[in-house]
Amino acid sequence: MSIHLEFINNQPSLKRLKLPTRYYHFNEGGNYIKLLSIGEGIFPKDRIQTSISLKNSDCVLTTESATKVYPSQKEYGISRFDFKLENNSNLEYINDELILFKKSKLIQLLTLNADNESTFFYVDIMSRGRSYEYFDFDSLVVRNRFIIDGELEYFENFSFDGETLKSYFKRHHSDEHLYSKIYIKNPDNEALKTDLRDIGFESFSTTRRKKMLIGVLTGSNIGILKKSISQVWKTYRMHLNKSSFDLGKQ
Repeated sequence: MSIHLEFINNQPSLKRLKLPTRYYHFNEGGNYIKLLSIGEGIFPKDRIQTSISLKNSDCVLTTESATKVYPSQKEYGISRFDFKLENNSNLEYINDELILFKKSKLIQLLTLNADNESTFFYVDIMSRGRSYEYFDFDSLVVRNRFIIDGELEYFENFSFDGETLKSYFKRHHSDEHLYSKIYIKNPDNEALKTDLRDIGFESFSTTRRKKMLIGVLTGSNIGILKKSISQVWKTYRMHLNKSSFDLGKQ
């Protein structure tokens, strides 16, 4: 299951589409893509690849709904994202939450390759699982690479299981079981960081070469967490002289 979309001068071109991958493309004031690449969810042995290439183009990307990962006895589902941004392009990927079912296993691989003139806003949201489950998944492996002008700017490589998270929240007596990680490249990361801190978002910091901002938001309610993400996203767009964007989702 895969999809590869290319935008050149804001004109879309579908390079590859393997069912049951699907997508909606809207162009009302800018390119807007809703991905339906996972169908009912990610199952064991699924191999899903999402590739987006932008050249002198702008695109907002989102999922239609939460990503559900189904139980597995042995095999991992794999979800791979490859993004390439060139010639003053801008990508904004607003993910819905990841819902790992009991006994599920997932590998998530992200490579984002951008030149120095391009910008991006990427969000991941982690939930505790279904409403009647509490971090009962078996394994989550995440490898994220952010490459800017051919140099590795930031790399994450971690794995954990639900029991580890249960233990963490128990030790810290925390009920904020939802968290979101946000990765940003902006023309002026320091100015954006200052503005975010002025409105109450203290967790953002720059990478070693200061080419990116990375922040973590937490919450006990998905609605409140998504509202916070929207505030950060709105501030990001203001720094690009863009108005706030309505994803058309409640």
